[in-house]
Amino acid sequence: MSDRLPTLTALRAFDAAARHMSFAKAADELNVTPAALSFQIKSLEDHLGHPLFRRLNRAVELTEAGKALAPGAAEGFASLKAAWAATRRLQDNTTLTVTAGPALTAKWLAPRLYDFARAHPEIDLRFSATLRNMDLERDDVDVAIRFGYGGDDGLYCLPVRKEWLTPVMTPELAAEFTTPESLRDAPLIHDDSIAFLKPPADWPTWFRAVGVEFTPTHGAHFSNADHAIDAAVAGVGVALGRRAMIIKDMMEGRLVAPFKTAIETKGRFRFLCLPGAENRPQVAAFRDWFVAEIEKTAHISDEFTIVPVEDASST
Repeated sequence: MSDRLPTLTALRAFDAAARHMSFAKAADELNVTPAALSFQIKSLEDHLGHPLFRRLNRAVELTEAGKALAPGAAEGFASLKAAWAATRRLQDNTTLTVTAGPALTAKWLAPRLYDFARAHPEIDLRFSATLRNMDLERDDVDVAIRFGYGGDDGLYCLPVRKEWLTPVMTPELAAEFTTPESLRDAPLIHDDSIAFLKPPADWPTWFRAVGVEFTPTHGAHFSNADHAIDAAVAGVGVALGRRAMIIKDMMEGRLVAPFKTAIETKGRFRFLCLPGAENRPQVAAFRDWFVAEIEKTAHISDEFTIVPVEDASST
């Protein structure tokens, strides 16, 4: 048995056959004939000196040697694919793929993207609205915008402003519920997407911040922040809205925030990319635009007394 590595063609044939457990399906994937694929696998077995498959009637199964080789072969080709994609991205200064949560995409990014596209017509911007954990080395993604506490080791991370929350409602509801105490009788909307925050940034915390002891037991619950805010815009009730999710509706008059007390969480949005990628022209352009857009509405925070959730939770 030689220590010399076999050809990539033979290993690729083995990887496909091991994944499909079928020579025919592997041949279809690689666009070769079954005979050609079988030849490559046989050459690999001859190189190793051991069979990798048991040929059964209309089926194949891995031998112990095949089981030992399959995970490494799959990982190796996945790493090669990721490295090739990363290398190609380094040569591409016109395409930018961004992933952000569905709520931030709907309520903050999408309404503003026209301005970015107009300022940077040379950039082909692509979006993936998902909260799935992304591997920026393996997934075809340049930038991730995520909300939470961080834990972004190994990545370039630019935290932006902390998030604060305050009650928002339609002007019609604001005329009906004029004091914090009156909200005990209001239809309250709950955003369960931030239930992970500790200390909690929820209705009981806000009520304590304004000196009202009240723990709501009823109300509409939404798993997505944008759905909660859309319900408030529709007049369903009063939402405890996060700054990023409510700012546009507030500025355009669909929602008002009549009580000038907000609770602030340490959770924040972070701009994430691979180290060094922040210097690529399209990534740097998007980062600078993202930060500048946030700063455009920073003055809104000056209208509120902002209470850290830690202080509100201890009152």
